Amino acid sequence: MPRTTQLVTPRLRAKSAAAPRAPKPVAHYSGATYSIDDSYGYLVRRLHASLQRHVERRVQSLDLTALQWGPLLLVAQGKGDTAAALARALDIDTGAVTRMLDRLERKGLIKRRRSTHDRRLVHLELTEDGRHTIGLVPFAIAEVLNLHLAGFSEREVRQLKRFLSRMVDNANPPAPTDTE
Repeated sequence: MPRTTQLVTPRLRAKSAAAPRAPKPVAHYSGATYSIDDSYGYLVRRLHASLQRHVERRVQSLDLTALQWGPLLLVAQGKGDTAAALARALDIDTGAVTRMLDRLERKGLIKRRRSTHDRRLVHLELTEDGRHTIGLVPFAIAEVLNLHLAGFSEREVRQLKRFLSRMVDNANPPAPTDTE
């Protein structure tokens, strides 16, 4: 396999020395021996699908889909009060978020309010029905998470969350800061 050399100017070297670095990738997988059954990515995908399916069954009586209860919960917990903020939090296209918000608004669960400080911004708020509905969802989520964690100790659950957080952090290192 050819080796590439990266040119680093003294100025860039000084900046990169000050910025935190992600751990160097280790070759736990090889394309020559890759099997999907051994892939943590495939396992995480299957786990995610199972979590979504089980939560969706439990919130079906609330007339919410997996694509709707997530954004509602983010709004309720102060993690997104605009379509753009929700799109970033969910890592999906702003247009898809806007269409989903249209459906939630038609259901009477959210309302849009134009910012008084910046007319370009449209803030999202839960309606009274939205607050009531989303208040029931965390109970369904907790039930499903506990179902999937059956047999795990508290220590193992904390360790699992730390491992998953580290993986996310490894793939999303902090942006370099300008120290000049």
